[in-house]
Amino acid sequence: MEIKIPVGHTFKVEQIVEEKHTAAQYGSGLAKVFSTPALVALMENAAYRSLEEFLPQGFSSVGTEICIKHLKATLPGDKVYAISKVVEVDRRRIEFEVEAYDSKGLIGQGRHQRFIIENQKFMAKLAEE
Repeated sequence: MEIKIPVGHTFKVEQIVEEKHTAAQYGSGLAKVFSTPALVALMENAAYRSLEEFLPQGFSSVGTEICIKHLKATLPGDKVYAISKVVEVDRRRIEFEVEAYDSKGLIGQGRHQRFIIENQKFMAKLAEE
């Protein structure tokens, strides 16, 4: 089965930073600011959701690599958003550029890789290990 995902396709997700998204709550630091793990999750969410419309029933994607820079702190209450852009498609491997912003501008950027999986086969293989 050939799955066609267009290079250049973009997708945006947004959320309000809550206390549960802070470094102090994630355990990644003591600061009560938007944590790097939460930033990564937001970027991954934009990438995986961007693929949903192109995948047949029973298929999904898994993140396999991410390299980002967290450039600026964001306080709780601020809106953040991430944009993913498909930059390369090699069969089931999809490469993205990801960026994140708050109300003041760019807060993070990098690259992310995902692989398309067939859900049942993927889980069955894990059960065999």
